[in-house]
Amino acid sequence: MKNQLRIIGGEWKRRQLPFASVDGLRPTPDRVRETLFNWLMWDIQNTHVLDLCAGSGALSFEALSRGAAHVIMIEPNRNQAEFLTNNLQLLKVTNQRAKLKIATAQQTLPTLKEQFDLVFLDPPYSLDLWQELAQLADPLIKDKGFIYVEADRDLTQLKLPSSWQQIKQTKAGTVRSGLYQKQDFN
Repeated sequence: MKNQLRIIGGEWKRRQLPFASVDGLRPTPDRVRETLFNWLMWDIQNTHVLDLCAGSGALSFEALSRGAAHVIMIEPNRNQAEFLTNNLQLLKVTNQRAKLKIATAQQTLPTLKEQFDLVFLDPPYSLDLWQELAQLADPLIKDKGFIYVEADRDLTQLKLPSSWQQIKQTKAGTVRSGLYQKQDFN
Protein backbone atom coordinates (compact mmCIF):
# COMPACT_ATOMS: atom_id res chain seq x y z
CA MET A 1 0.00 0.00 0.00
CA LYS A 2 1.20 3.48 -0.88
CA ASN A 3 1.68 6.10 1.84
CA GLN A 4 -0.89 8.85 1.43
CA LEU A 5 -1.75 12.03 3.25
CA ARG A 6 -5.03 13.88 2.87
CA ILE A 7 -5.33 17.65 2.70
CA ILE A 8 -8.04 18.65 5.16
CA GLY A 9 -9.17 22.10 4.05
CA GLY A 10 -8.89 24.92 1.56
CA GLU A 11 -8.39 24.84 -2.20
CA TRP A 12 -7.20 21.20 -2.32
CA LYS A 13 -9.52 19.81 0.37
CA ARG A 14 -9.70 16.00 0.30
CA ARG A 15 -6.80 15.67 -2.20
CA GLN A 16 -4.59 12.66 -1.52
CA LEU A 17 -0.83 13.04 -1.89
CA PRO A 18 1.74 10.22 -1.84
CA PHE A 19 4.90 10.29 0.25
CA ALA A 20 7.94 8.02 0.65
CA SER A 21 8.48 5.28 3.22
CA VAL A 22 11.30 6.84 5.21
CA ASP A 23 12.34 5.91 8.75
CA GLY A 24 11.00 8.41 11.25
CA LEU A 25 8.68 10.07 8.71
CA ARG A 26 5.23 10.50 10.25
CA PRO A 27 2.84 13.09 8.87
CA THR A 28 1.13 15.27 11.45
CA PRO A 29 -2.11 13.38 12.25
CA ASP A 30 -5.26 14.73 10.56
CA ARG A 31 -6.87 15.63 13.88
CA VAL A 32 -3.83 17.62 15.01
CA ARG A 33 -3.54 19.36 11.62
CA GLU A 34 -7.21 20.28 11.73
CA THR A 35 -6.78 21.78 15.21
CA LEU A 36 -3.66 23.71 14.14
CA PHE A 37 -5.31 25.23 11.08
CA ASN A 38 -8.45 26.08 13.07
CA TRP A 39 -6.13 28.02 15.41
CA LEU A 40 -4.54 29.76 12.41
CA MET A 41 -7.77 30.25 10.45
CA TRP A 42 -7.65 34.06 10.54
CA ASP A 43 -3.85 34.29 10.30
CA ILE A 44 -2.83 31.96 7.44
CA GLN A 45 -3.82 34.10 4.42
CA ASN A 46 -0.86 35.64 2.55
CA THR A 47 1.71 34.39 5.07
CA HIS A 48 5.33 33.46 4.43
CA VAL A 49 5.84 29.99 5.88
CA LEU A 50 8.98 28.03 6.73
CA ASP A 51 8.70 24.25 7.16
CA LEU A 52 11.94 23.24 8.91
CA CYS A 53 11.48 19.47 8.52
CA ALA A 54 9.01 19.07 5.66
CA GLY A 55 8.83 15.28 5.63
CA SER A 56 5.56 14.31 3.93
CA GLY A 57 4.80 17.99 3.33
CA ALA A 58 1.48 17.69 5.18
CA LEU A 59 1.84 21.04 6.98
CA SER A 60 3.20 22.90 3.94
CA PHE A 61 0.53 21.63 1.56
CA GLU A 62 -2.19 22.39 4.09
CA ALA A 63 -0.85 25.95 4.50
CA LEU A 64 -0.71 26.48 0.71
CA SER A 65 -4.20 25.01 0.31
CA ARG A 66 -5.49 27.52 2.84
CA GLY A 67 -3.94 30.60 1.25
CA ALA A 68 -0.33 30.95 2.41
CA ALA A 69 1.51 33.21 -0.07
CA HIS A 70 4.86 31.44 0.02
CA VAL A 71 6.31 28.30 1.62
CA ILE A 72 9.90 27.16 1.94
CA MET A 73 10.16 23.44 2.62
CA ILE A 74 13.37 21.90 3.93
CA GLU A 75 13.83 18.15 3.40
CA PRO A 76 17.22 16.38 3.44
CA ASN A 77 15.98 12.97 2.22
CA ARG A 78 16.32 12.95 -1.59
CA ASN A 79 13.72 10.21 -2.05
CA GLN A 80 11.11 12.14 -0.08
CA ALA A 81 12.18 15.43 -1.73
CA GLU A 82 11.27 13.84 -5.08
CA PHE A 83 7.76 13.12 -3.76
CA LEU A 84 7.47 16.74 -2.57
CA THR A 85 8.58 18.02 -5.99
CA ASN A 86 6.08 15.74 -7.76
CA ASN A 87 3.26 16.83 -5.42
CA LEU A 88 4.06 20.51 -6.01
CA GLN A 89 3.85 19.84 -9.77
CA LEU A 90 0.65 17.80 -9.38
CA LEU A 91 -0.98 20.72 -7.53
CA LYS A 92 0.47 23.21 -10.07
CA VAL A 93 2.25 25.20 -7.35
CA THR A 94 4.57 27.77 -8.92
CA ASN A 95 8.12 28.54 -7.78
CA GLN A 96 6.82 31.89 -6.54
CA ARG A 97 4.60 30.07 -4.02
CA ALA A 98 6.86 27.23 -2.91
CA LYS A 99 10.54 26.38 -2.82
CA LEU A 100 12.09 23.11 -1.75
CA LYS A 101 15.57 23.05 -0.20
CA ILE A 102 17.14 19.58 -0.35
CA ALA A 103 19.42 19.85 2.67
CA THR A 104 19.18 19.78 6.44
CA ALA A 105 17.61 22.67 8.32
CA GLN A 106 21.03 23.28 9.93
CA GLN A 107 22.57 23.75 6.45
CA THR A 108 19.68 25.82 5.06
CA LEU A 109 18.73 28.24 7.86
CA PRO A 110 21.97 30.30 7.83
CA THR A 111 21.47 30.91 4.07
CA LEU A 112 17.92 32.32 4.33
CA LYS A 113 17.52 36.09 4.26
CA GLU A 114 13.75 36.52 4.49
CA GLN A 115 11.45 36.82 7.50
CA PHE A 116 8.58 34.41 8.15
CA ASP A 117 5.08 34.81 9.59
CA LEU A 118 4.76 31.11 10.44
CA VAL A 119 7.32 28.40 11.14
CA PHE A 120 6.66 24.65 11.49
CA LEU A 121 9.07 22.95 13.92
CA ASP A 122 8.29 19.25 13.70
CA PRO A 123 11.61 17.35 13.47
CA PRO A 124 11.96 13.56 13.52
CA TYR A 125 11.46 12.83 17.22
CA SER A 126 14.50 10.55 17.56
CA LEU A 127 16.90 13.32 16.44
CA ASP A 128 15.93 15.66 19.32
CA LEU A 129 16.51 18.83 17.24
CA TRP A 130 13.91 21.17 18.78
CA GLN A 131 16.27 23.42 20.73
CA GLU A 132 18.96 23.60 18.02
CA LEU A 133 16.50 24.36 15.20
CA ALA A 134 14.54 26.83 17.35
CA GLN A 135 17.73 28.82 18.02
CA LEU A 136 18.68 28.82 14.32
CA ALA A 137 15.16 29.74 13.13
CA ASP A 138 14.39 32.39 15.75
CA PRO A 139 16.13 35.33 13.93
CA LEU A 140 14.05 34.54 10.80
CA ILE A 141 10.68 34.84 12.57
CA LYS A 142 8.86 38.16 12.43
CA ASP A 143 7.76 39.81 15.67
CA LYS A 144 4.27 38.41 16.42
CA GLY A 145 5.04 35.52 14.04
CA PHE A 146 3.66 32.09 14.86
CA ILE A 147 5.62 28.91 15.52
CA TYR A 148 3.95 25.49 15.51
CA VAL A 149 5.86 22.90 17.55
CA GLU A 150 5.14 19.17 17.53
CA ALA A 151 6.85 16.63 19.78
CA ASP A 152 6.54 13.26 21.47
CA ARG A 153 7.13 14.76 24.93
CA ASP A 154 5.92 17.56 27.13
CA LEU A 155 6.61 20.84 25.31
CA THR A 156 8.11 22.40 28.46
CA GLN A 157 11.05 19.97 28.08
CA LEU A 158 12.10 21.38 24.68
CA LYS A 159 14.05 24.48 25.87
CA LEU A 160 12.49 26.82 23.30
CA PRO A 161 13.45 30.52 23.11
CA SER A 162 12.00 32.65 25.91
CA SER A 163 10.59 35.07 23.31
CA TRP A 164 8.21 32.30 22.15
CA GLN A 165 4.99 32.59 24.16
CA GLN A 166 2.75 29.53 24.05
CA ILE A 167 -0.80 30.52 23.10
CA LYS A 168 -2.39 27.12 22.39
CA GLN A 169 -1.63 23.46 22.97
CA THR A 170 -3.20 20.10 22.31
CA LYS A 171 -2.44 16.40 22.68
CA ALA A 172 -3.52 13.52 20.45
CA GLY A 173 -2.26 10.11 21.54
CA THR A 174 1.52 10.52 21.99
CA VAL A 175 1.66 13.69 19.85
CA ARG A 176 1.91 16.95 21.78
CA SER A 177 1.71 20.19 19.90
CA GLY A 178 1.62 23.85 20.64
CA LEU A 179 1.25 27.17 18.90
CA TYR A 180 3.64 29.89 20.00
CA GLN A 181 3.87 33.56 19.13
CA LYS A 182 7.16 35.40 19.05
CA GLN A 183 7.24 38.46 21.30
CA ASP A 184 10.20 40.75 20.82
CA PHE A 185 10.91 42.39 24.15
CA ASN A 186 13.05 45.31 22.92
